[in-house]
Amino acid sequence: MSTVDPEFEDRHGASHEAPPAVDPLDRDRFPIDEWRLVETRFDDSDLGTTESVFSVGNGYLGLRGNYEESRDFHANGTFINGFHETWPIQHAEEAFGFAKVGQTIVNAPDAKVIRLYVDDEPLELSTADIVDYERSLDFRTGILKRHVVWRTPSGKRVQIDSTRMVSFHQRHVAVMTFEVTLLDEAAPIIISSQVINRQDADRGASVEMAKTASGGGFDPRKASDFAHRVLEPEGDHAAMPHDRMALRYRCANSGMSVAIAVDHDLETVDTHHHELQRGDDLLRAVYTVDAQPGNTITLTKSVSYYTARVVPTAELLDRCNRTLDRLHAEGLESLRRTQREWLEAFWERSDVEIGGQPGLQQAARWNLFSIAQASARADGAGIPAKGVTGSGYGGHYFWDTEIYVMPFLTYTNPWAARNALRFRHGLLESARVRARALAQRGALYAWRTINGEEASAYYAAGTAQYHIDADIAFALNQYVEATGDYEFLDRAAIDILVETARLWADLGFWRDENGGTFHIHGVTGPDEYTTVVNDNLYTNVMARYNLQRAAEAVRFIQRKRPDNYRAMAARVELRDGEVAEWERCAAGMMIPFDEHLGIHPQDAHFLEREMWDLGHTPVEKRPLLLHFHPLVIYRFQVLKQADVVLALFLRGAEFTLEQKKADFDYYDPITTGDSTLSAVVQSIVAAEVGYHDLALRYFHASLFVDLADRHANTSDGVHVASTGGVWSALVAGFGGFRDLGQGHWYLDPRLPDGWDHLTFRLTLRGTRVKIVVTEDEVDLVVEDGDGTLTFDIRGTEVEVAPGAPAVVWPLDGHGPRIDGEPPNPVGTRRADGTVITATVPSGD
Repeated sequence: MSTVDPEFEDRHGASHEAPPAVDPLDRDRFPIDEWRLVETRFDDSDLGTTESVFSVGNGYLGLRGNYEESRDFHANGTFINGFHETWPIQHAEEAFGFAKVGQTIVNAPDAKVIRLYVDDEPLELSTADIVDYERSLDFRTGILKRHVVWRTPSGKRVQIDSTRMVSFHQRHVAVMTFEVTLLDEAAPIIISSQVINRQDADRGASVEMAKTASGGGFDPRKASDFAHRVLEPEGDHAAMPHDRMALRYRCANSGMSVAIAVDHDLETVDTHHHELQRGDDLLRAVYTVDAQPGNTITLTKSVSYYTARVVPTAELLDRCNRTLDRLHAEGLESLRRTQREWLEAFWERSDVEIGGQPGLQQAARWNLFSIAQASARADGAGIPAKGVTGSGYGGHYFWDTEIYVMPFLTYTNPWAARNALRFRHGLLESARVRARALAQRGALYAWRTINGEEASAYYAAGTAQYHIDADIAFALNQYVEATGDYEFLDRAAIDILVETARLWADLGFWRDENGGTFHIHGVTGPDEYTTVVNDNLYTNVMARYNLQRAAEAVRFIQRKRPDNYRAMAARVELRDGEVAEWERCAAGMMIPFDEHLGIHPQDAHFLEREMWDLGHTPVEKRPLLLHFHPLVIYRFQVLKQADVVLALFLRGAEFTLEQKKADFDYYDPITTGDSTLSAVVQSIVAAEVGYHDLALRYFHASLFVDLADRHANTSDGVHVASTGGVWSALVAGFGGFRDLGQGHWYLDPRLPDGWDHLTFRLTLRGTRVKIVVTEDEVDLVVEDGDGTLTFDIRGTEVEVAPGAPAVVWPLDGHGPRIDGEPPNPVGTRRADGTVITATVPSGD
């Protein structure tokens, strides 16, 4: 048992607090609508946030929620997944194996711009006399709508209605409509529809620019700027058919190519004429209309984008033309119909219903819709940390996908999960090369990357996070077990499992203590406030699972499909004795545990440090990474995000409930929550061990990460991992779902007080089951598929079969209920009798 010095407890109290479980949104401006995000008032004070949360995308193409006029903006952006430029990383001091080439997502040519002039007066929302305003993002149609009534300086009222959609069905297509109606009297109207190369806009005087609202200052979460022209124009467009406009570019360094083609259709009964203006970085279609009151002018703008690594831009433009020709033949209504059908099927598989909580329901659906917009049509690419909503983190792929996004995809949209994992398989050779650069066998996946090469210039919190190998292996196993896709295991997943297991076996070493233990030194776990440590618990736990599952998978294929085994063994050059070696390493893995405190230390020396006094850290000094040198932070017991607690969730069967509570009690008060990845995990484990109110507060914190801009950087794009984590918090935290592998699925719900019910769907082995949790029972029924599923509900096996009535299982409460939150462990005595103290580092 640990002891706490009352002097320290009284002096320091609680070190942090999760935000209260209240709705943080201004509901006059953002009213509750369970199927839409609605804004009823223009406000230019948070343009960056609203641009991100009103983005539309499909995983391949993303359009930020900029206003059509483009004059009021934080960051005008159009992003294509994987379309990037490279640049040499300049290290202050070079060392062998440091990342050499940076990669940053490119701001693709912007086709959103449609500017309006009435009586030669431009519409600019920040200065306009706005009579009526509404903007909405519909989760069932995928359409962003805006309605504005503008009173011009001369007193004329003008109604503007616009829509914007990126197609889930045709991944290369975006369509915009712009309707103008004079409500009072006639006036000359000019509509200028434009395509702008914003990536290089400041280099060409011909490009119209507006003053941005973006701020400066150091922030490592932002994308890098370029010092050179990025998009080099290629070819001319004089031969384009039907007044079609196009741009073609090749990135200066990466060599990636992009083509964009644009069609316009104007519908009006009023007299009008138009002209096209084409340049290297700017296209304009300018329509002049002698507008009469009551006559609606409708402009439809259809856009097609294609990108490639090596394909000539002329061929990409041919693809754009064919896509637009097909779109024109099928019609806009057909595109909208397929969009509705796609989303209807998505919600049938993916919706989570929160009974009696309409505000939470709206926010939850926005989060789930955001996952779809980041992943649905990634098709062969990864899922960037910001999806296709912004340039934050340079458009890179991290471990976020495997741990936070993949569970949602695996259990609701498994084909999208398969695509994301195929992308990782495509990077395997780059991971082998990276492992050799770090003097290791096997494969080491890049911590942050677009093209497979390591792009993290700070190795301590980047490359040293070897756990990404185990995270990818974990997601692979989760997918194969949930879907039964053994064909994918044979052809792709097994290669990753073998190579990552080799890495761990080579990285670790044996010590002859307690019968021999296997150690992993010099790595960084998920908590980036503690780096390059020995025996990080999360890393060791996940590496052990990686080794175990690699061995099991190889033996499974050898036993069940010997022909595939022989092909695999030749492909990866499997050696005699390797599999047995992995099993020995897993069995001997060092899992740190402190008998005196009764907790798992985050790493071998974590408990030797003193604590950071979060309770007395000024708000203006948070997050810590923006205000303190890394070396200062590394000297303390302080967490950027849940580390041990994440291991308790992902490999929960390896810990007792008592161990989980003891670990949570120790680590939760010293976790800053400076990472958006943390609150969802803290919510899940808090719910499991009994802190019901705290679990709900952490859930609220994660639910509104972007909608309420809780981390002050939503302007850089949506936090996609956090949106995926919201699903896990609902389904695994409050729904109590666990996948123990090999067809063992477990339910132990923790319904929050005040929730009428929680309803979610899971697709397992091709069968979709609907699960409804209420205060008194859990109901299970098969909605689709022909398989029978077995669930363990608190120790009792229950079968759910197709065509059978719903299984209704009574619940005796919702687990332990502990009020409040864990006490601060400051003042705890170590085994040697010393007291863990807390301070705020200062140069004063």
